[in-house]
Amino acid sequence: SLPNPRIRKAGEAVDPEHKALSLFLPVKMELDMLTNVLQTGDQEVIQKALLEFNKEYAQCFFFNQEERERRKKIGELLIDFLGRDLQPSCQLVSLEAVRILSRDKHALAPFASRESMGVLARLAGIEYAEERGPRDASDCEVVSEALKCLCNTVYNSEAAQVVAGEMRLIHGLVERLKVDTGGRASGRDTRFYELRLMFLLTALLVDVRRQLARDLHGVTLLTDTLEAALDLRWLDVYEVSTVRDGPPLRRDETDRIMEVLKILFNITFDTSKRQVDEEDAALYRHLAAILRHCLLTDSDGRERTQEFHGHTVNLLVNLPLMCLDVLLTPKVDPGSVEYMGMNMDTVETLLDFMDNRLDRGLKLRESLTPVLNLLTESSRYHRETRKFLRARVLPPLRDVKNRPEVGETLRNKLVRLMTHVNTDVKHCAAEFLFVLCKEN
Repeated sequence: SLPNPRIRKAGEAVDPEHKALSLFLPVKMELDMLTNVLQTGDQEVIQKALLEFNKEYAQCFFFNQEERERRKKIGELLIDFLGRDLQPSCQLVSLEAVRILSRDKHALAPFASRESMGVLARLAGIEYAEERGPRDASDCEVVSEALKCLCNTVYNSEAAQVVAGEMRLIHGLVERLKVDTGGRASGRDTRFYELRLMFLLTALLVDVRRQLARDLHGVTLLTDTLEAALDLRWLDVYEVSTVRDGPPLRRDETDRIMEVLKILFNITFDTSKRQVDEEDAALYRHLAAILRHCLLTDSDGRERTQEFHGHTVNLLVNLPLMCLDVLLTPKVDPGSVEYMGMNMDTVETLLDFMDNRLDRGLKLRESLTPVLNLLTESSRYHRETRKFLRARVLPPLRDVKNRPEVGETLRNKLVRLMTHVNTDVKHCAAEFLFVLCKEN
């Protein structure tokens, strides 16, 4: 199993309209009446009925058990209806209804079959056949809704996950990324849900994760996607132009970038544990340079920036240690943090990030151990990083009256962690301080 981050907690919807206020699905509209309308096959009448249904149940995320069989029947009829040659407006309203119904993990059978997944994949433009690649899909709204339906279904149904693997949906998604790396043709909303579906497939299916990493050259493809999403300008081989006080990333930009980071995390999970050749090392150094830029870039608001940097740190932990030297290679500019002639902007940012997580004190195993491990291993591998961190974390001791765990300095906070109830947190803190002391 993969550590944080992976997928949302059980019961949470992938649907973007998920609100804190969730209502039970009441029987406001006679489901039998909707069933009868769907059986008529009249596009105009069906579209009108579905518009009413979608408006009425847009915010419903919990469902009455008594109506489950009726909802399944409606799901079957909707999939049959979507298999016909429909107008885009009729496809859209039908897919919106499927999205609402696919929130109920106990009534997903109509959407989890190979035939149903094939219909949704075709409308999403990711139905894949080796001789032709993915199908073209023109209407962005229809594509986005179909992708949302697939996300809900794959997330909530193990049967759908198996079918998605057999249908090679990951190949269709990869082809979509290849032909439109920057997502300009797909549209922002569509690109986000393509990436979200790819994340779910790699998080939930080990075979798909391996296919993307090895057979489909996923690291290269997603690094290119990340670079395009950030619209980077390169100053040197491994140096990106970064404006520390530049405008923050928009919310939608951050959302897409974080999905890419999460997918890369899934497919590089075992990278740091194995040897890499010269070609792979160059690829991971290139990625590390981009991640350096991410750490020095803000999003829209403190919380979003923390989340964005958290996913960046998680991915950096997966990269080979030998490739993290690029975090220190950019030349020292006015305003940079310098130590021993090296640019320490990234290490300083990681230290601030760790201090912030320590102050929060919530879920330390998930939120703190990745950055602690990253700083520990970087210090072990790079002498300049270790000496800089020792100067910041363990400066010459002046206060000898108080116990080392008493106080609010970074040293005090880390020493307190050495008696933390969570074994992982305790060991990570102790190991970090031990390495800063040259393991003596």
